[in-house]
Amino acid sequence: MKKGIKGASIYIVIFIGILIFVMMSGVNAQKVTELSYDAFTENLKNDQISVIQIDGNDISGTLKDGTSFTSYIPSMLALETGKMLVDLKDSGSAFTINGVAPANTPILLEILPTLIMILLLVVFWFFFMQNSQGGGSKVMSFGKSRAKVVKDSGKKITFADVAGLKEEKEEMAEIVDFLKHPRRYLALGARIPKGILMVGPPGTGKTYLSRACAGEAGVPFYTISGSDFVEMFVGVGASRVRDLFEEAKKNAPCIVFIDEIDAVGRRRGAGLGGGHDEREQTLNQLLVEMDGFTDNQGVIVIAATNRPDILDPALLRPGRFDRQVMVGIPDVREREQILQVHARNKPLADDVNFAKLAQSTPGFTPADLENVLNEAALLSARNNDKVIRMDSIKEAITKVIAGVEKKSRVVSEKERRLTAYHEAGHAVLAHLLPETDPVHQVTIIPRGRAGGFTMQLPEEDRSYATKKGMEKELIILLGGRVAESLVLGDISTGAQNDLNRVTKVARAMVMKYAMSDNLGSMSYDTEDEVFLGRDFTSMKNYSEHVAAEIDREVRNIVDTAYDKAKNILEENIDKLHVIAAALLKYETISGEEFNIAFDEGLEVLSEKVDSAKQKLEEERRITRENEAREREAYERQEAGKATAGASAKPRPQATKTNPGVKSEPETKPQSTFEAKVDEPVTPGTEADSSTDSVADSAAESDASEDKKDALDHSKNA
Repeated sequence: MKKGIKGASIYIVIFIGILIFVMMSGVNAQKVTELSYDAFTENLKNDQISVIQIDGNDISGTLKDGTSFTSYIPSMLALETGKMLVDLKDSGSAFTINGVAPANTPILLEILPTLIMILLLVVFWFFFMQNSQGGGSKVMSFGKSRAKVVKDSGKKITFADVAGLKEEKEEMAEIVDFLKHPRRYLALGARIPKGILMVGPPGTGKTYLSRACAGEAGVPFYTISGSDFVEMFVGVGASRVRDLFEEAKKNAPCIVFIDEIDAVGRRRGAGLGGGHDEREQTLNQLLVEMDGFTDNQGVIVIAATNRPDILDPALLRPGRFDRQVMVGIPDVREREQILQVHARNKPLADDVNFAKLAQSTPGFTPADLENVLNEAALLSARNNDKVIRMDSIKEAITKVIAGVEKKSRVVSEKERRLTAYHEAGHAVLAHLLPETDPVHQVTIIPRGRAGGFTMQLPEEDRSYATKKGMEKELIILLGGRVAESLVLGDISTGAQNDLNRVTKVARAMVMKYAMSDNLGSMSYDTEDEVFLGRDFTSMKNYSEHVAAEIDREVRNIVDTAYDKAKNILEENIDKLHVIAAALLKYETISGEEFNIAFDEGLEVLSEKVDSAKQKLEEERRITRENEAREREAYERQEAGKATAGASAKPRPQATKTNPGVKSEPETKPQSTFEAKVDEPVTPGTEADSSTDSVADSAAESDASEDKKDALDHSKNA
């Protein structure tokens, strides 16, 4: 930046010098007296003027005493003044008359506007290029690569830091091992893959795995984003690709990592506008550099994307990307390992069980799991906890799935009752239907865009869905609408999300998975993602008659599920009322509390919660007494140390004191333990939550949190 300012200052100084030169040229330093027209004519008649110069209506000259003067002749008196000069000259007056020719404009003054415009354009272009390229040192570096070399400075990430992904790490480790020990592979005639494409959903660890590869490689590792190749100037991207591979070849063997390669590797020659010239030129250059006429030995390209369907086929062929590594969603064992990795630097309570947390987070990506532990740490800090408890992590999981609890929202009693029966319908059907996922939590507290929800968590990971399982899912989804109709005699808009999911599942059963007896084993799916770079419209591969048959089959599946849900809830209407009453009382109930209320009734649930709460209060009282005793022992120990230190010092000389003034005791700095004990407790935290009344039907969600703590304590006991 300093170099850019220094270069611009040169042009500014030159410009100021030209202006000063033009302004100072032709300036006369001699003193000139300005005469009025009357004074000029009077001096002329008195023969006091020696030289007169006429320039249009302007008159200048010299008096006989040597004084220079100027004057102006009005246009209406110009003829009379000229006649007077001629008459005085004829009468013998001694003065000289000279005429001044029209002045020629200096050449510098004529070209000055042009010079100013050119200079302004140069300065504008200079600063524009400086800002667009990130500094004065990069003004002429349009086509230079922006790839960064990963250095060993700072924290080094290795494959040991990547939890799970066993096969994926083996694929990447083979590349690293080839670079370190090439003879073992060359002896067998093996050729190292020129390119590896990592494909997977967002947040599965593709970039993190590449960072681990950089930490393990021990060779130059260049990293760049696909968007860094695309620039506003045509041809810049191709130039940057050439510069990147030239730099990589100089430092071969090396690895080049291109993140989000779909930004530059999209399919060519399609789209509403006929393609994108700059991106296609960049892609063409990338194809040539990866596997073209010139040899590219020693340069391995690793790329990552979550949109492999839009990449150009020429980019995916062997010889460019020889391998495609699928980085998918982790299973339960991998989720447990990922949680352990992300919990390394976090203080955890003794009740944290990673195996249970892994079972409670099906479908979570590594990024989701890291976010869960971070949210749990933030929640623990908000509650002034010194460690992260299991309840905080469970609450963080619910927060990531459904959103933040909106405890401050004002909900009328009528809407609370409607929501309670709606969610109770889902929960009762999920409990009664065989081979379904157990109920994990039911709440009527609004979260995110939902007024309430029923959470089911599978006991094990599943890769496939069966027809019976999908039919049971439809029955559970329709349970909320059926419960509203049975109990309240009306239906609401709260089932909108349920109905959308029902329609999507039923249509997928018929069109995608051929689970209809009348349409046979044929797939009529046309829901492939429409990409403007490849397709303009979605074409149907079936007739209108088949479309009508599909609609009838979807309608039959949904109607059958609705009738089954209605029959089950009518037979168990008493259970529906019990669960709804529990939700109205506690607002949030866990899966175990749901089972107690369903099997033994609301009264038994209230008794167990109250007894568990009393035990929890007693435990907290004992904990506070123990902390007080520990604090007293600590204070006595510190006081003993202070006394021993004072006795070891030499006795000071006695001084005279005032008997009427009491000496102040020595102030002891507050210890860390005292600061923790004496710290004021925020209302709603663990210290005062025991005073909340769980039995109050209008209590806030704090009561439900205390109740869950008490139940967990009773189980541990």
